[in-house]
Amino acid sequence: MNNVDRRSLLAGAAGFLGAAALPAAAARASVASARRYPPNWPALAPYGLADTRPDLWPREDNSFILPLELRPSDKERGQVWMRDTYVNCFVVNGRPMYVATGTTRVPGLEAAAPWNDGIFVWISPSLRGPWKLVDTTGIRPDAERGKVWSPEFAGENRPGRTVVAPWQEYWYDAQFGKRGQAWAPEVHHFRGKWYIVACMGDHSRKVGSFMLVSEGGIEGPYRLVEGNHEKPFGDSFVGGPKFIEPGAYHHIDGGLYTEGDDAWLVLHNNFYAKFRDDMEDIVPTTNLPQFRQTPYSPEPYLEGAYVFKHGGKYYLLHAAWNRTSTDPDGSTHYAYDPAGPGRTQYQYDAIVAVSDHFEGPYSQRWTAGVGAGHNNVFVDHSGRLWATFFRNPNFGYWADPSRVADAAVAGVVRMEWTGPEGDRLYVQRRNRSHGA
Repeated sequence: MNNVDRRSLLAGAAGFLGAAALPAAAARASVASARRYPPNWPALAPYGLADTRPDLWPREDNSFILPLELRPSDKERGQVWMRDTYVNCFVVNGRPMYVATGTTRVPGLEAAAPWNDGIFVWISPSLRGPWKLVDTTGIRPDAERGKVWSPEFAGENRPGRTVVAPWQEYWYDAQFGKRGQAWAPEVHHFRGKWYIVACMGDHSRKVGSFMLVSEGGIEGPYRLVEGNHEKPFGDSFVGGPKFIEPGAYHHIDGGLYTEGDDAWLVLHNNFYAKFRDDMEDIVPTTNLPQFRQTPYSPEPYLEGAYVFKHGGKYYLLHAAWNRTSTDPDGSTHYAYDPAGPGRTQYQYDAIVAVSDHFEGPYSQRWTAGVGAGHNNVFVDHSGRLWATFFRNPNFGYWADPSRVADAAVAGVVRMEWTGPEGDRLYVQRRNRSHGA
């Protein structure tokens, strides 16, 4: 067989010998392909168990904290306090532009509630930096640099141009005092324009997702799209904490997914919507369409939905609490269970499912990153895959007093793709090759 011309075999010119060699060649090609990509780990059973192996943690060997330029409010900590970290890379005027944003807090508050001061954006020519706050001084010379939108900008509203809708403005009550905050912003560059999709949080007049569009560069000035002048995207429903006024809760954690000239709004609670061609609102529909997923049984509370396309496949990311409980044999049980007696929040994980189509059906989910929930996946200028993380300081592992000082960060972690046959994304695991 070694003396047979391989080109003749592949051309089908060697009769029986060629027919026998083709499967062998295909097998060798399959093995060679497999060597290019790391392997899938077997699915955990039963479905819904959480994978806690150290390989899936952001570690010193696969991740780092972005050296974001500090604002005056960050000087004491020496690091930007951030939740829901979002990072992406765009090519603008032929050069890479890295963008970072997230949920931030004001001095004197332990969290980004019951109010914060809006949305800040950082940019950099590379992932490692230098990361600088966008220059907003030409728009608001006396305002804090890098702040591209805030409820406090309501005074900039003009006839025909709304920057802050009435439902987004700060307000006051006896229970919380000052209320209103922006959550989980994302920055996107689409059809030559800059967009920010974000959410007004639980302490706002109305809770839900909205979108801003820049009338200039990434620094703004931004205005609110027409579809959000009266309310967040979608219809209201019963949800959220008890202190939210009836009818005020809409679908939260909105994100933007674009492909070609089309764009979709990806929403919390399993929903999505197509944007109108002018990007001023979503396409009206009686009921928002839903992703076709493979839910857990029972399905826990999920948030931070995000869609990412890679290798011709669609990946739907969610954030889910890995809750611990005790098995009958006394061992610790790690699973994406709903809250309940005997269950303790441990890690805020990134779980992922894959599909051939944007709307689904999506595969069973797997743990892509331990403690990396409410993130996004992006490709850097060299074609390498990354995801964000922030270490949730509210509950679980990172809320421990010995660790909370290292929580709420702007972190990025290398990801690995298991190839066109494996179709999985994981945090870069130890001692494994990683194709991108």
